[in-house]
Amino acid sequence: MDDIRIKTDFPRKVREIENTWIPMPDGTRLAARIWLPQDAKDDPVPAILEYLPYRKRDGTVERDALTHPYFAGHGYAGVRVDMRGTGDSEGICLGEYLPQEQEDALAIIEWLAERSWCSGKVGIIGISWGGFNGLQIAARRPQALGAVISLCSTDDRYADDIHFMGGCVLGDKLNWGATAFSIVNTPPDPAIVGEERWRTMWKERIDNNGLWLLDWFRHQRRDAFYAHGSVCENYADIEVPVYMVGGWMDGYTNAVFRTLEHLPGPKKGLIGPWAHRYPHFAEPGPQIGFLQECLRWWDQHLKGIDTGIMAEPELRAWMQEPAPPAPYMKHHPGRWVAEPAWTGTSVAVQSLYLRDFALSDSPADSPADSPGDSPAGSSLTIASPQTAGAAGGTWCAYGIVPDGPLDQRGELGSMMSFDTDPLEEDIELLGFPMLHADFTCDAPQANIVATLSVVDEERRATLISFGALNLTHRNGHASPEAMVKGQTVPACVQLNACGQRVAKGQRLRLSLASAYWPMIWPGRSAATLTLENTRIDLPLRHRRDIDRSLKPFSPPEGAAPLESETILVGGYRRRRIVDHVTGIETLERISDSGAKNHLHTGITVHHINRETYRIHPDDPHSGTGTQRWSKSFSRGDWQAKVETMVSVRALADVWRIEAELEARDRDGIVAVRHWSEDIPRDLV
Repeated sequence: MDDIRIKTDFPRKVREIENTWIPMPDGTRLAARIWLPQDAKDDPVPAILEYLPYRKRDGTVERDALTHPYFAGHGYAGVRVDMRGTGDSEGICLGEYLPQEQEDALAIIEWLAERSWCSGKVGIIGISWGGFNGLQIAARRPQALGAVISLCSTDDRYADDIHFMGGCVLGDKLNWGATAFSIVNTPPDPAIVGEERWRTMWKERIDNNGLWLLDWFRHQRRDAFYAHGSVCENYADIEVPVYMVGGWMDGYTNAVFRTLEHLPGPKKGLIGPWAHRYPHFAEPGPQIGFLQECLRWWDQHLKGIDTGIMAEPELRAWMQEPAPPAPYMKHHPGRWVAEPAWTGTSVAVQSLYLRDFALSDSPADSPADSPGDSPAGSSLTIASPQTAGAAGGTWCAYGIVPDGPLDQRGELGSMMSFDTDPLEEDIELLGFPMLHADFTCDAPQANIVATLSVVDEERRATLISFGALNLTHRNGHASPEAMVKGQTVPACVQLNACGQRVAKGQRLRLSLASAYWPMIWPGRSAATLTLENTRIDLPLRHRRDIDRSLKPFSPPEGAAPLESETILVGGYRRRRIVDHVTGIETLERISDSGAKNHLHTGITVHHINRETYRIHPDDPHSGTGTQRWSKSFSRGDWQAKVETMVSVRALADVWRIEAELEARDRDGIVAVRHWSEDIPRDLV
């Protein structure tokens, strides 16, 4: 955040309401923090809602301090609400994106619109969970809602969230499941809810909020569980203007392209080089004046001021320049490009064929016998070690630690790789690479993974996209079909969207594997795949005159940052350990936030996360992931600590899931809970 220009002198003076209670129809009260112009009762303003489970008091407090006072100083009310059963709000939280969450949001919006300081118009902004529910709430069409800004979110909870990629079970199902488990079992602040009440509320959460991960593993097909909250089920439900924002390092950028293609109302898309954070302080840079961009959006759609934002290109994206592989980048070189609209056919397709174990733009050594014939491409057999994928990085990077992909040369012994000749001229890619092949498998279920990398003149390989498909999901996610031994079937693997210039003299590399650990959980058995007629279709973009006429973004700005004191410096560790006696490989990530005292509340917070993944290269049933969280809170005599453990093991027929929770205050144990369940595997 060092590059943000700090603003304290705003057009309108700001006052803050540290906490107020918003009553729900059933009597439950939700905790809200509000920043608004001092004169808002005399000159009412639209309200900007951010609605999350991440603890407004100490969880998102640092970014809230930069953002919501800034909105307030420019004539809006910034409103940060803790969801039911989280932070300082009453009640219990039984899962993600449930009907109760949406019903509460509708009540919040109605309450805000009725305040004397509100103009009657409300906007929603949010990143990740808040980006998800912004779209979901818009689909409910509350009367007062005028516009949405949704960052790092998805329209499809099954196919493009932490649960599945192409029907393959993502490792982030455990990662995020364990993280959410730790968050929703933390206590409220006694200074807000009362010294006599906080412990009772905490115990109520621990007894009722549950382990959502179990539901996620019980639902392995696309069913009503995932259809709920997936706005792709009916894009026409969303009529208000929507601004979709993402970053190439984030896990959710695909949704920007889909929503631009399908939303019927006013819309815009913005994709930077960023990871999973707000663009005014996200890394890799460059950061932009995102809050100024938000004001242009709010002014246009909540105040009726023509800011010119809707006359600009529908999609603006950062075209990344070639860069050496690195798990962390402060800045990613590139330039801004634009598309007047995104229709899914906005770019040309260049096909590269797997020919003689290389990639060629020629489908065959000689022309096909007739125009309708398919070339008989090279046949290859894949039976990857289960340890393939160790250089892949995390599925959703945050950009603040070295959690990104490593040099892909590290995968050469695990994945089958195919290079083009050095390019004779620069090319630019924007959109979705698509892998097509005919597959034969010796097992009823198997996964296929494709990665796309840029290989520079020094043979370093930088990952630019990847995708996966559970072959039983080749015809859809609702009704998987087992592979039949000896039967060949066509299938297509969609890789993640990318925006990348590949320079003259560099090569493109396609790598293929039947495993990608720990990004993707192992298949049900060690399978051997045969691929024929393999090609990858690249989204080729030609430079446009519109790129040169783009107005630069303003420099990043924000309100005064939160004052805090570092009590203990944290750190991050990422390592790969191979036991050369047992053959077991361990991947370990430890993230320590350090202990920090927030001076405005006096709360000291310290979080530690330990991730451990173990697998044997020859045994898919040895795949085990364990996540441990420790979260502590203190102020004076008040102390609270939550320690959690969640473990998943991928056995042949079941998912074995175990979890533990221990909560303590200064007097000792508040609660201890255990979970253990075997869930049958359903063609995953």
